[in-house]
Amino acid sequence: MFDGYDSCSEDTSSSSSSDESEEEVAPLPSSLPIIKNNGQVYTYPDGKSGMATCEMCGMVGVRDAFYSKTKRFCSVSCSRSYSSNSKKASILARLQVAGKPPTKKAKVLQKQPLVAKLAAYAQYQATLQNQAKTKAAAVPVEGFSWGNYINSNSFTAAPVTCFKHAPMGTCWGDISEGVRVEVPNTDCSLPTKVFWIAGIVKLAGYNALLRYEGFENDSSLDFWCNVCGSDIHPVGWCATSGKPLVPPRTIQHKYTNWKAFLVKRLTGAKTLPPDFSQKVSESMQYPFKTSMRVEVVDKTHLCRTRVAVVESVIGGRLRLVYEESEDKNDDFWCHMYSPLIHHIGWSRSIGHRFKRSDITKKQDGHFDAPPHLFMKVKEVDAAGEWFKEGMKLEAIDPLNLSAICVATIRKVLADGYLMIGIDGSEAADGSDWFCYHATSPSIFPVGFCEINMIELTPPRGYAKLPFKWFDYLRETDSIAAPVKLFNKEVPNHGFHVGMKLEAVDLMEPRLVCVATVTRIIHRLLRIHFDGWEDEYDQWVDCESPDLYPVGWCQLTGYQLQPPAPQSSRDSQSSSSKQKKKAKSQQYKGHKKMTSLQLKEELLDGEEYSFLQGASDQESNGSASYYIKQEP
Repeated sequence: MFDGYDSCSEDTSSSSSSDESEEEVAPLPSSLPIIKNNGQVYTYPDGKSGMATCEMCGMVGVRDAFYSKTKRFCSVSCSRSYSSNSKKASILARLQVAGKPPTKKAKVLQKQPLVAKLAAYAQYQATLQNQAKTKAAAVPVEGFSWGNYINSNSFTAAPVTCFKHAPMGTCWGDISEGVRVEVPNTDCSLPTKVFWIAGIVKLAGYNALLRYEGFENDSSLDFWCNVCGSDIHPVGWCATSGKPLVPPRTIQHKYTNWKAFLVKRLTGAKTLPPDFSQKVSESMQYPFKTSMRVEVVDKTHLCRTRVAVVESVIGGRLRLVYEESEDKNDDFWCHMYSPLIHHIGWSRSIGHRFKRSDITKKQDGHFDAPPHLFMKVKEVDAAGEWFKEGMKLEAIDPLNLSAICVATIRKVLADGYLMIGIDGSEAADGSDWFCYHATSPSIFPVGFCEINMIELTPPRGYAKLPFKWFDYLRETDSIAAPVKLFNKEVPNHGFHVGMKLEAVDLMEPRLVCVATVTRIIHRLLRIHFDGWEDEYDQWVDCESPDLYPVGWCQLTGYQLQPPAPQSSRDSQSSSSKQKKKAKSQQYKGHKKMTSLQLKEELLDGEEYSFLQGASDQESNGSASYYIKQEP
């Protein structure tokens, strides 16, 4: 890790040892310690030694840190390159004396090194002037900052490892507080870009709060940086890339031997993997391309799908434009792993409704997306006991994702897919039925809400309140879908109540918003959009591809919707009061029912008992929803 910091002796044989006189250039006004890629550290607290400019590459640095007796080169490689070029120039000069005309290459090689000196010094002075002008004329741009938002409220963010579908979600490794990195040094007045080492003080998704080495407990220059950004590197990158390490101006006086300081601080410390940037780049390569054709849910008729074309891909999110639509703004946003998109021919294969398109209008350049690109669902065995039409269950309402409703299986399709309708609000033609797979985490057995103290939305217009499943099943002459047919797997997702993240507003899926996890029921998350009323909350699965780590929008270039401003809160508050007044007449359900009642009333004699939901803070384990009792 520290091989790049080992000092190397100067190769004097490669230095130019001519007796030519050198024109003196006024020393630069500041004196900075610089760590070059050979690892030597030079400090000049008295400022007597001045600065120098490399005659080969133009690098500015402390004069005594330079190579050759005349201190003309910043490194051995520059000294050798200059010597090699000088030999070529000498040969070309002899050829010119012999009567041959000078070539263009000879003219370039014969340029005086003093030009590089003067140019570097002029650039340095111009940079200082531009910095002063920029500071005076800069106008702060108002906008949302995750760093300020988290710091000012002491928030925590969900770790990147919670989002397997996001970039680096499966290869984040053990990046944590204390990891050291090399980043640009912004506390420096040198005209060239220089770097220094910083440590991670706090992690928030992709974003890290960094502190320069040497500041100890001083947080005055702490700054936030996206770990996956192009300006953050593992320790040792500067050494291999030939970049200078320069300590911040604020603390340059603290130590006289910066190399010893760094060796002491970095011994045993962790840094990013050397191939980290390569992994970031690879994880942001997406297989879906523009002009690919897919089948996607029709947002105006949930019961059917239609063909759409990929218009753009941002961070794995697809903007789909419905084929044959005259309005190019008739689009639909979803992630490439969304259960709402499928390959061409999927609807026919399972018996799902499909809006046929006029093939003659298929535009040139459009092609069907390969089936292997789409998310695979878990295979199910429908040969034995299986879901049947008319069975009752509880399901998240796709038109109101804050509600879990009384629902009915309306049709059983192939490959484990089900058409489900919300009781009391279905259209006569079934146009608002929606398709869920049998393993979907958005459908639940009868009694799930009751046991887990979630408000169950009864059928619209149902008069017998409070709602009781036993009475409702008897009145409708229905049976509950067997508990054992539902998905009971709960991954160790890592979410906790209060964690911040970026989440899609699924009622307006083009928007990605600042959000918070407010409840956890096994694998089900209650997502609250910061600054908005609770009625806009949405129930989302812990593995939903519509959830992202803090900093995802910045990393991918997607626009992030900040928390609602005060004006929006006031307007939504007045409207929500009217909605709440209408809701107050609806039954919100019992908060608890005994296991004996559930066994007798809901499950038609099956020997099951529900596993009471764990506390919101601790229900992220791998427990099942239910436990079958032994006879």
